[in-house]
Amino acid sequence: IAGQGIANPIAAIWSAAMLLDFLGEKSSAELIMQAIKAVTGEGRVLTRDLGGHATTQAVSEEIVSKIKQQANTN
Repeated sequence: IAGQGIANPIAAIWSAAMLLDFLGEKSSAELIMQAIKAVTGEGRVLTRDLGGHATTQAVSEEIVSKIKQQANTN
């Protein structure tokens, strides 16, 4: 799947949240986790392995968008 844009980026993003948590950046880690939960919960923008049709980039962008939305409301 390398180079095809179909890989699920959630594990990589989740690992970044875990690293932030380990480093004491709990609020940043929680923002990322909330964004992941929101995107997967909505079910609109998912990669094929999760039953969707979105690309790696589309899922990543959707998660970043959710992080920004949540950061602006907090």
